[in-house]
Amino acid sequence: MRRAGIAMVAVVALVAVLAPALTPNQPDFRFPDRAYAPPMPVRVIDGEGRWRAPFVYPLRLADRLERRYEEDRTSPVPISWLSRGVVAQVSDGRHGPWLPLGADGSGRDVFARLVYGARLSLAVALAATLGAMLIGTLVGGIAGAAGGVVDETLMRLSDFVIVLPAMYVVLSLRAALPLVLPAAQVFALVAGILALVGWPIVARGVRAIVAAERERDYAQAALALGAGRARLLLRHLLPAARGFLAAQAALLVAAFILAEATLSFVGLGFPDPSVSWGVMLQDAANVSAMADAPWTLAPAAGIFLLVLGVNLAAPTTLSR
Repeated sequence: MRRAGIAMVAVVALVAVLAPALTPNQPDFRFPDRAYAPPMPVRVIDGEGRWRAPFVYPLRLADRLERRYEEDRTSPVPISWLSRGVVAQVSDGRHGPWLPLGADGSGRDVFARLVYGARLSLAVALAATLGAMLIGTLVGGIAGAAGGVVDETLMRLSDFVIVLPAMYVVLSLRAALPLVLPAAQVFALVAGILALVGWPIVARGVRAIVAAERERDYAQAALALGAGRARLLLRHLLPAARGFLAAQAALLVAAFILAEATLSFVGLGFPDPSVSWGVMLQDAANVSAMADAPWTLAPAAGIFLLVLGVNLAAPTTLSR
Protein backbone atom coordinates (compact mmCIF):
# COMPACT_ATOMS: atom_id res chain seq x y z
CA MET A 1 0.00 0.00 0.00
CA ARG A 2 2.88 2.36 0.70
CA ARG A 3 4.16 1.94 -2.86
CA ALA A 4 0.72 2.78 -4.16
CA GLY A 5 0.68 5.93 -2.03
CA ILE A 6 4.11 6.99 -3.24
CA ALA A 7 2.99 6.42 -6.83
CA MET A 8 -0.13 8.54 -6.32
CA VAL A 9 1.84 11.42 -4.81
CA ALA A 10 4.48 11.16 -7.54
CA VAL A 11 1.86 11.31 -10.27
CA VAL A 12 0.21 14.42 -8.77
CA ALA A 13 3.59 16.11 -8.30
CA LEU A 14 4.64 15.26 -11.86
CA VAL A 15 1.37 16.58 -13.28
CA ALA A 16 1.84 19.82 -11.33
CA VAL A 17 5.39 20.26 -12.58
CA LEU A 18 4.44 19.54 -16.20
CA ALA A 19 1.28 21.67 -16.13
CA PRO A 20 2.22 23.95 -19.07
CA ALA A 21 2.88 20.93 -21.29
CA LEU A 22 -0.30 19.07 -20.31
CA THR A 23 -2.97 21.71 -20.75
CA PRO A 24 -4.27 22.82 -24.16
CA ASN A 25 -5.69 26.05 -22.67
CA GLN A 26 -4.59 28.62 -20.12
CA PRO A 27 -6.28 28.27 -16.70
CA ASP A 28 -7.51 31.89 -16.59
CA PHE A 29 -8.69 32.18 -20.20
CA ARG A 30 -12.46 32.51 -20.54
CA PHE A 31 -14.46 31.12 -23.44
CA PRO A 32 -17.69 33.20 -23.40
CA ASP A 33 -19.82 30.57 -25.15
CA ARG A 34 -18.64 27.62 -23.05
CA ALA A 35 -20.04 28.31 -19.56
CA TYR A 36 -20.55 24.94 -17.84
CA ALA A 37 -19.71 23.12 -21.06
CA PRO A 38 -19.52 19.34 -20.45
CA PRO A 39 -16.30 17.32 -20.77
CA MET A 40 -15.03 16.45 -24.23
CA PRO A 41 -13.49 12.96 -23.90
CA VAL A 42 -10.99 11.52 -26.35
CA ARG A 43 -12.56 8.86 -28.57
CA VAL A 44 -11.21 6.19 -30.90
CA ILE A 45 -14.55 4.85 -32.20
CA ASP A 46 -16.81 7.12 -34.21
CA GLY A 47 -20.59 7.17 -34.36
CA GLU A 48 -20.60 4.48 -37.04
CA GLY A 49 -18.57 2.08 -34.93
CA ARG A 50 -15.35 2.51 -36.92
CA TRP A 51 -11.92 2.69 -35.27
CA ARG A 52 -9.89 5.79 -36.06
CA ALA A 53 -7.09 7.92 -34.67
CA PRO A 54 -7.89 9.66 -31.35
CA PHE A 55 -10.36 12.50 -31.84
CA VAL A 56 -12.99 14.57 -30.05
CA TYR A 57 -16.42 15.72 -31.05
CA PRO A 58 -16.78 19.53 -30.91
CA LEU A 59 -19.58 21.05 -28.87
CA ARG A 60 -22.44 23.13 -30.17
CA LEU A 61 -24.43 25.45 -27.91
CA ALA A 62 -27.99 24.22 -28.45
CA ASP A 63 -29.75 26.41 -25.85
CA ARG A 64 -28.03 29.41 -24.26
CA LEU A 65 -30.59 29.89 -21.48
CA GLU A 66 -30.50 26.25 -20.39
CA ARG A 67 -26.75 25.99 -21.07
CA ARG A 68 -27.42 22.88 -23.08
CA TYR A 69 -24.73 21.59 -25.39
CA GLU A 70 -24.78 18.96 -28.10
CA GLU A 71 -21.94 17.05 -29.74
CA ASP A 72 -21.41 17.75 -33.42
CA ARG A 73 -20.88 14.18 -34.59
CA THR A 74 -20.53 15.27 -38.20
CA SER A 75 -17.19 17.02 -37.61
CA PRO A 76 -14.79 14.90 -35.54
CA VAL A 77 -11.61 16.82 -34.70
CA PRO A 78 -8.33 14.84 -34.57
CA ILE A 79 -5.91 15.17 -31.66
CA SER A 80 -2.44 16.55 -32.34
CA TRP A 81 0.30 15.02 -30.21
CA LEU A 82 3.44 16.81 -29.03
CA SER A 83 2.64 19.94 -30.99
CA ARG A 84 3.81 23.43 -30.00
CA GLY A 85 5.10 22.25 -26.64
CA VAL A 86 1.81 20.62 -25.57
CA VAL A 87 1.33 16.89 -25.19
CA ALA A 88 -2.13 16.84 -26.77
CA GLN A 89 -4.40 19.46 -28.32
CA VAL A 90 -6.96 19.74 -31.07
CA SER A 91 -5.49 20.43 -34.47
CA ASP A 92 -8.38 22.58 -35.66
CA GLY A 93 -9.43 25.61 -33.64
CA ARG A 94 -12.38 26.46 -35.89
CA HIS A 95 -14.70 24.20 -33.89
CA GLY A 96 -13.99 25.84 -30.54
CA PRO A 97 -11.68 24.87 -27.67
CA TRP A 98 -11.01 21.38 -26.43
CA LEU A 99 -12.20 21.06 -22.81
CA PRO A 100 -11.15 17.61 -21.55
CA LEU A 101 -12.95 18.05 -18.20
CA GLY A 102 -15.47 20.64 -19.31
CA ALA A 103 -15.69 24.30 -18.29
CA ASP A 104 -16.70 26.18 -15.16
CA GLY A 105 -19.28 28.95 -14.88
CA SER A 106 -16.91 31.48 -16.45
CA GLY A 107 -16.08 29.27 -19.41
CA ARG A 108 -12.61 28.38 -18.12
CA ASP A 109 -10.99 25.01 -18.77
CA VAL A 110 -11.52 22.86 -15.66
CA PHE A 111 -8.67 20.51 -16.60
CA ALA A 112 -6.20 23.38 -16.96
CA ARG A 113 -7.31 24.89 -13.65
CA LEU A 114 -7.12 21.50 -11.95
CA VAL A 115 -3.53 20.92 -13.10
CA TYR A 116 -2.33 24.44 -12.36
CA GLY A 117 -4.24 24.45 -9.07
CA ALA A 118 -2.25 21.43 -7.94
CA ARG A 119 0.87 23.58 -8.17
CA LEU A 120 -0.38 26.25 -5.80
CA SER A 121 -2.05 23.89 -3.33
CA LEU A 122 1.05 21.69 -3.12
CA ALA A 123 3.38 24.66 -2.86
CA VAL A 124 1.46 26.16 0.07
CA ALA A 125 1.29 22.81 1.88
CA LEU A 126 4.99 22.11 1.37
CA ALA A 127 6.06 25.61 2.45
CA ALA A 128 3.89 25.45 5.57
CA THR A 129 5.15 21.97 6.38
CA LEU A 130 8.77 23.09 6.03
CA GLY A 131 8.14 26.03 8.35
CA ALA A 132 6.34 23.89 10.94
CA MET A 133 9.08 21.25 10.82
CA LEU A 134 11.87 23.80 11.26
CA ILE A 135 10.19 25.56 14.18
CA GLY A 136 9.06 22.34 15.83
CA THR A 137 12.43 20.63 15.47
CA LEU A 138 14.28 23.66 16.86
CA VAL A 139 11.94 24.15 19.82
CA GLY A 140 11.65 20.45 20.62
CA GLY A 141 15.36 19.85 20.27
CA ILE A 142 16.25 22.72 22.59
CA ALA A 143 13.62 21.67 25.14
CA GLY A 144 14.69 18.04 25.15
CA ALA A 145 18.41 18.80 25.33
CA ALA A 146 18.23 21.57 27.94
CA GLY A 147 15.58 20.16 30.30
CA GLY A 148 14.61 22.05 33.43
CA VAL A 149 12.99 25.47 33.21
CA VAL A 150 13.70 25.80 29.48
CA ASP A 151 11.95 22.51 28.77
CA GLU A 152 8.99 23.39 30.97
CA THR A 153 8.54 26.85 29.43
CA LEU A 154 8.72 25.69 25.81
CA MET A 155 6.37 22.76 26.40
CA ARG A 156 3.79 24.95 28.12
CA LEU A 157 3.95 27.26 25.12
CA SER A 158 3.34 24.34 22.78
CA ASP A 159 0.47 23.15 24.99
CA PHE A 160 -1.15 26.58 24.72
CA VAL A 161 -1.06 26.42 20.91
CA ILE A 162 -2.21 22.78 20.77
CA VAL A 163 -5.34 23.31 22.86
CA LEU A 164 -6.53 26.05 20.50
CA PRO A 165 -8.96 24.87 17.78
CA ALA A 166 -6.48 25.00 14.92
CA MET A 167 -8.87 25.57 12.02
CA TYR A 168 -10.73 28.34 13.82
CA VAL A 169 -7.43 29.99 14.71
CA VAL A 170 -6.30 29.85 11.09
CA LEU A 171 -9.59 31.31 9.88
CA SER A 172 -9.54 34.05 12.52
CA LEU A 173 -5.94 35.06 11.84
CA ARG A 174 -6.48 35.17 8.09
CA ALA A 175 -9.78 37.06 8.45
CA ALA A 176 -8.05 39.66 10.66
CA LEU A 177 -5.68 40.52 7.81
CA PRO A 178 -6.63 42.51 4.68
CA LEU A 179 -8.77 40.39 2.40
CA VAL A 180 -7.45 41.87 -0.84
CA LEU A 181 -3.73 41.13 -1.13
CA PRO A 182 -1.38 40.15 -3.95
CA ALA A 183 -1.05 36.43 -4.51
CA ALA A 184 2.56 36.36 -3.26
CA GLN A 185 1.56 37.96 0.06
CA VAL A 186 -1.38 35.59 0.45
CA PHE A 187 0.96 32.66 -0.17
CA ALA A 188 3.39 33.85 2.52
CA LEU A 189 0.62 34.64 5.01
CA VAL A 190 -1.24 31.35 4.56
CA ALA A 191 1.97 29.29 4.74
CA GLY A 192 3.13 31.23 7.81
CA ILE A 193 -0.19 30.90 9.64
CA LEU A 194 -0.36 27.18 8.97
CA ALA A 195 3.23 26.73 10.13
CA LEU A 196 2.48 28.58 13.37
CA VAL A 197 -0.39 26.27 14.26
CA GLY A 198 1.42 23.11 13.15
CA TRP A 199 4.78 23.27 14.92
CA PRO A 200 3.74 22.25 18.49
CA ILE A 201 2.98 18.62 17.59
CA VAL A 202 6.39 18.32 15.94
CA ALA A 203 8.05 19.98 18.92
CA ARG A 204 6.53 17.64 21.49
CA GLY A 205 7.55 14.54 19.55
CA VAL A 206 11.10 15.76 18.98
CA ARG A 207 11.41 16.81 22.62
CA ALA A 208 10.40 13.35 23.84
CA ILE A 209 12.89 11.60 21.55
CA VAL A 210 15.77 13.97 22.36
CA ALA A 211 15.10 13.80 26.11
CA ALA A 212 15.24 10.00 25.97
CA GLU A 213 18.31 9.85 23.73
CA ARG A 214 20.39 12.27 25.81
CA GLU A 215 20.48 9.74 28.66
CA ARG A 216 21.89 6.96 26.50
CA ASP A 217 25.49 5.87 26.76
CA TYR A 218 26.58 7.23 23.38
CA ALA A 219 25.29 10.72 24.28
CA GLN A 220 27.02 10.66 27.66
CA ALA A 221 30.21 9.44 26.02
CA ALA A 222 30.09 12.30 23.51
CA LEU A 223 29.76 14.78 26.36
CA ALA A 224 32.65 13.16 28.21
CA LEU A 225 34.83 13.50 25.11
CA GLY A 226 34.20 17.24 25.03
CA ALA A 227 31.32 17.61 22.59
CA GLY A 228 29.37 20.81 23.13
CA ARG A 229 25.63 20.73 23.68
CA ALA A 230 24.94 22.22 20.26
CA ARG A 231 27.11 19.57 18.56
CA LEU A 232 25.54 16.83 20.66
CA LEU A 233 22.05 17.99 19.67
CA LEU A 234 22.74 18.41 15.97
CA ARG A 235 25.05 15.46 15.34
CA HIS A 236 23.74 12.83 17.75
CA LEU A 237 20.31 13.53 19.23
CA LEU A 238 18.26 15.03 16.40
CA PRO A 239 19.16 12.25 13.91
CA ALA A 240 17.31 9.88 16.25
CA ALA A 241 14.09 11.75 15.38
CA ARG A 242 14.36 11.26 11.61
CA GLY A 243 11.68 8.59 11.45
CA PHE A 244 9.26 10.65 13.51
CA LEU A 245 9.94 13.76 11.44
CA ALA A 246 9.33 11.92 8.17
CA ALA A 247 6.00 10.56 9.39
CA GLN A 248 4.96 13.92 10.84
CA ALA A 249 5.86 15.76 7.64
CA ALA A 250 3.56 13.51 5.63
CA LEU A 251 0.69 14.11 8.05
CA LEU A 252 1.22 17.86 7.99
CA VAL A 253 1.26 18.03 4.20
CA ALA A 254 -2.10 16.28 4.07
CA ALA A 255 -3.55 18.49 6.81
CA PHE A 256 -2.29 21.70 5.21
CA ILE A 257 -3.71 20.79 1.80
CA LEU A 258 -7.13 20.50 3.43
CA ALA A 259 -6.55 23.71 5.40
CA GLU A 260 -5.66 25.70 2.27
CA ALA A 261 -8.73 24.33 0.51
CA THR A 262 -10.89 25.38 3.48
CA LEU A 263 -9.45 28.91 3.53
CA SER A 264 -9.98 29.38 -0.20
CA PHE A 265 -13.44 27.84 -0.05
CA VAL A 266 -14.63 30.43 2.47
CA GLY A 267 -13.12 33.28 0.45
CA LEU A 268 -9.96 33.86 2.52
CA GLY A 269 -7.54 32.30 0.05
CA PHE A 270 -5.96 33.38 -3.19
CA PRO A 271 -7.39 36.18 -5.33
CA ASP A 272 -8.42 35.84 -8.95
CA PRO A 273 -6.77 34.95 -11.34
CA SER A 274 -4.67 32.70 -9.07
CA VAL A 275 -6.04 29.18 -9.01
CA SER A 276 -5.84 26.52 -6.32
CA TRP A 277 -8.05 23.56 -5.58
CA GLY A 278 -9.79 25.51 -2.83
CA VAL A 279 -10.51 28.41 -5.19
CA MET A 280 -12.02 25.96 -7.69
CA LEU A 281 -14.26 24.46 -5.01
CA GLN A 282 -15.43 27.94 -4.05
CA ASP A 283 -16.40 28.55 -7.67
CA ALA A 284 -18.18 25.21 -7.84
CA ALA A 285 -20.22 26.07 -4.74
CA ASN A 286 -21.96 28.84 -6.64
CA VAL A 287 -24.05 26.31 -8.56
CA SER A 288 -25.73 23.04 -7.79
CA ALA A 289 -22.58 21.29 -8.98
CA MET A 290 -23.66 17.76 -8.23
CA ALA A 291 -26.70 18.11 -10.46
CA ASP A 292 -25.80 20.74 -13.07
CA ALA A 293 -22.02 20.55 -13.51
CA PRO A 294 -20.46 17.68 -11.53
CA TRP A 295 -17.17 18.05 -13.43
CA THR A 296 -16.51 21.30 -11.54
CA LEU A 297 -15.97 19.14 -8.43
CA ALA A 298 -12.81 17.65 -9.97
CA PRO A 299 -10.57 19.41 -7.38
CA ALA A 300 -12.38 17.54 -4.59
CA ALA A 301 -11.30 14.28 -6.23
CA GLY A 302 -7.77 15.66 -6.57
CA ILE A 303 -7.63 16.57 -2.87
CA PHE A 304 -8.98 13.14 -1.90
CA LEU A 305 -6.45 11.25 -4.01
CA LEU A 306 -3.50 13.37 -2.91
CA VAL A 307 -4.35 13.20 0.80
CA LEU A 308 -4.95 9.47 0.51
CA GLY A 309 -1.63 9.02 -1.29
CA VAL A 310 0.29 11.06 1.28
CA ASN A 311 -1.17 9.07 4.15
CA LEU A 312 -0.43 5.76 2.44
CA ALA A 313 3.11 6.88 1.63
CA ALA A 314 3.84 8.04 5.19
CA PRO A 315 6.39 5.93 7.10
CA THR A 316 4.78 3.48 9.49
CA THR A 317 7.76 3.19 11.81
CA LEU A 318 9.69 5.74 13.82
CA SER A 319 13.02 4.00 13.52
CA ARG A 320 16.24 5.96 13.21
